[in-house]
Amino acid sequence: MEKQQNTPPPNAMPWPTTQGAGRRHRAGDWTLRDEEIALFDALVHDVHPAAPRVDADRVAQLSRWLLSLPEADARKVLDERLSRIEELRRMVADPDWDCAGRDRVNVDKMLAYLDQTENLIPDRIPLLGKLDDVILLELTWPALSAETDEYEDFCRYRDAEHPGGTGTEQRAAWIQDRLAALALARHQQRVSDSTYAESGRPSEPFKIGG
Repeated sequence: MEKQQNTPPPNAMPWPTTQGAGRRHRAGDWTLRDEEIALFDALVHDVHPAAPRVDADRVAQLSRWLLSLPEADARKVLDERLSRIEELRRMVADPDWDCAGRDRVNVDKMLAYLDQTENLIPDRIPLLGKLDDVILLELTWPALSAETDEYEDFCRYRDAEHPGGTGTEQRAAWIQDRLAALALARHQQRVSDSTYAESGRPSEPFKIGG
């Protein structure tokens, strides 16, 4: 289904691909506990099985990277990703949107974690207190992005066209509109390709002799 593109996502965070030699276990002044890391990693992979593994050393490396940034830049890194939380809340709370069953379960699990203040890195830790929330969002987003992209496109359609009826009827109208737009785009592409092919032909056959 053809749809408008959302605002480009923020640049990827430098998730460490290998463990550091020191096997770090501290995020700033906070000691990362192995049992909490294991639970966090299990949550990430429950939502997105293909996500990179999470361990204390990688979280510690990422915390050092974040602390190395100017504070304004570090907060921008966090805020760009934390805004996704409200996007998830809107999606599962919208009575007009029928969130796919598996996606709803995953979002509910994530929101249950994100709403806690005492988790892998407690929210009270300056700057780093939201880093675990951001890691969760960053590593699981590929599993949710298709659903959230479609929801945002539906919201744009609903705001612009004001379709009537129930949520089911509004979604049906949105799908019909997008399919019509896709069919038109394909037709225009075929016409364009045909015109280009015709323009490459001579206007009259070549003649040999008089």
